[in-house]
Amino acid sequence: MAKNFKLSIITPERLFFEGEVEMLVVESTDGQLAIMAGHEQGVIAIESGEIRIKQNGEYKDAAISSGMVTVAHDETLVMVQTVEWPEEIDIRRAENDRMRAQEMLRQKNSLREYHLARTSLARAMARLRVSKSHNINHK
Repeated sequence: MAKNFKLSIITPERLFFEGEVEMLVVESTDGQLAIMAGHEQGVIAIESGEIRIKQNGEYKDAAISSGMVTVAHDETLVMVQTVEWPEEIDIRRAENDRMRAQEMLRQKNSLREYHLARTSLARAMARLRVSKSHNINHK
């Protein structure tokens, strides 16, 4: 049996998840990263995308915004602006966000607006990916 570690995922609005898990998979700025019990301590920047939590041998997926992960001993803390289970995702809103972000990218505005649009697009695409992988049709 795999050794577990404590995982907490928080946003400014809520405690999204707290429990003992076997593994956490996130999109770091350097690529996909798996965290297991005994992982090297540190702080990791994460990108908008999908987060996977392995608990009791099963994976749970969620859409997550960019943020950071702090790994300390057998405890990991994920701090992000937003995170949603597949059933919480409003598909129509995510699709509208994707189209709006793509339009902003086409307009070639300032560098700041470009980065905002890119971040919005990444978040919308993550939400759509997570909802489609779980056959969520609408909210």
